[in-house]
Amino acid sequence: MPQCVIEDITNEFDPTAYEKALGDLLVKHESDTSKFLQSVFSFLNAKTNFFKQVDPKKKILDALKEAVPDHEGLKTGFLPKSAKIETPVPVPKDETPATIPSPKPQVKEVEKVDEDAKEIEEPIPVKTVEVPETVVDEEPEEKSKGMKPNDQRGADFETHSWGQTLTEVTVSIPVPKGTRARQLAVTISKQRLKVGLVGQDPIIDDDLSETVKAEDSLWNLSDNVVEISLQKVDGMHWWASLLKSDPIIDTQKVEPESSKLGDLDADTRQTVEKMMFDQRQKAMGLPSSDELKKQEMLKKFMASHPEMDFSKAKVM
Repeated sequence: MPQCVIEDITNEFDPTAYEKALGDLLVKHESDTSKFLQSVFSFLNAKTNFFKQVDPKKKILDALKEAVPDHEGLKTGFLPKSAKIETPVPVPKDETPATIPSPKPQVKEVEKVDEDAKEIEEPIPVKTVEVPETVVDEEPEEKSKGMKPNDQRGADFETHSWGQTLTEVTVSIPVPKGTRARQLAVTISKQRLKVGLVGQDPIIDDDLSETVKAEDSLWNLSDNVVEISLQKVDGMHWWASLLKSDPIIDTQKVEPESSKLGDLDADTRQTVEKMMFDQRQKAMGLPSSDELKKQEMLKKFMASHPEMDFSKAKVM
């Protein structure tokens, strides 16, 4: 029975036909060409008589020249992008090392320069040392808190003027010459003041800045001036304005009353003394009575708790 013979159409050797298989082997060698070539030569030494033939070194060089005619590098197109070019594997131990031209490991040199550059660019850590904060109390620059008060601790306007003590507010309103009391319409309530001539628009008709005792308040006409006395509900501080629509005065610049402290009742006297003390302290750049109380309380607290650190404590 005749046999069918399959003729080899391609007699020429094609080294690229095994690139996929060799590529898989190289990947198994962790893409290390040195280890890969060691395995190849180990196989040739153990399973073939390659190294027992005449001049195996020449055959290796001939094969290298045939595969890489230009002697400039190995073919690595099938390798992963992360693979690096390595120097050729050394010749087996029983043979004298042959001089095999190898490409310069340019990739490694570039990477080394980059690593050195990174090391230079990395900032040197600076150790910070915490220094205890030194609090310096500086007297802030005073800003105007209103207009300067008049001699009566109030203000003067075109339609009226006013002044005050700690317990009373006085208002003066000029009216036309010859005006009689029966021609005036004056209404005083706890939080509002209305003054004018009957049948005409009021001269003042506005809310008071603070509350007064309406039942204890009085008014009078003298020398064409309506004089009104308003009794404060809270007699412990200075008013900043008479009416809510009036510009305010700077109460810090109000001069205390010149009356004798002995003529005042106990509560008023205590308030006046405190205000006078605070004004003197402020003029000398010293803490006010309230600030002194806070400092005293802090000292007592520090004495009661010696285990606590108060080095950064600041009394406001």
